[in-house]
Amino acid sequence: MKMMKVASLLMVLLAMLSCGNNNETNKEKEEKAVEAPPKPKPGTPIKFDSSKRYIYLTWDDSPQPPGTVVCRDIFRKEGVKATFFAVGMHAFDMRRRKLAEEIRESYPEFLLANHSYSHGFNNQYKKFYTQPDSAVKDFQRAEAELKIPVKIIRLPGNNSWVLDGEMKGPKSTEGVYKKLGELGYNVIGWDVEWGFKGGNTPIQGAQEMVKIVNEKFEDALTVAPNAIVILAHDRMFAKPQYQDSLTRFITLLKADPKNVFETIDHYPLINYPKDKDTTATKKAK
Repeated sequence: MKMMKVASLLMVLLAMLSCGNNNETNKEKEEKAVEAPPKPKPGTPIKFDSSKRYIYLTWDDSPQPPGTVVCRDIFRKEGVKATFFAVGMHAFDMRRRKLAEEIRESYPEFLLANHSYSHGFNNQYKKFYTQPDSAVKDFQRAEAELKIPVKIIRLPGNNSWVLDGEMKGPKSTEGVYKKLGELGYNVIGWDVEWGFKGGNTPIQGAQEMVKIVNEKFEDALTVAPNAIVILAHDRMFAKPQYQDSLTRFITLLKADPKNVFETIDHYPLINYPKDKDTTATKKAK
């Protein structure tokens, strides 16, 4: 009997100690939950510093592995933010769709934006832009299927802009970007393009691209002051030698303390809803 009583007491003590440990664990979890800041939502306003130069890396035609994966990993390793403009039809299998989801969920590090569903009816740009209603539905399909979190679009094969009511672009695409503007979409073009040949081979080297970027800033040849939108395509950096070029490009830009990398939802002239207006947007008006 004595042995049974002793065993019972030991079990009670162990149970009490176990409860105490669980309570401590729960308390620690609660403290951590309080300390962790809420994850910002895409489009959350930021405070702009007029002494800085804002760089927007915008990569088109995602998801296109291995290029998309390579670029994402380089951006992450270098600690810079970037925007991936996605094409809905490129997420045709679970692997690619999962990659698009990973980019979307990685905000504020990366932003997933809209580059249409069909990439302009499979690069048939004339047909695409002469059918504005169909083109708009194409963008809306991409937005719905990829769960794109922002109303920010880049037109396939075309440098057009719709920013806070201001519209700019060639006559051939006017019908499309006007409709998009009326529906509350922002359309983003580019200030500098990292060109390619043969479908995926970069034309410029890293130092040449940095020189172009610096000249654009110095000569005030960007759409918004102190902000530059750089266009490239994911597939350009799939091969090791071009990966090195991208890394070098970012490293050289990072060496200048004036440069700040941001996602395109923080472009100064983006038309936020009135309750999300930023200081930079107000100044632009």
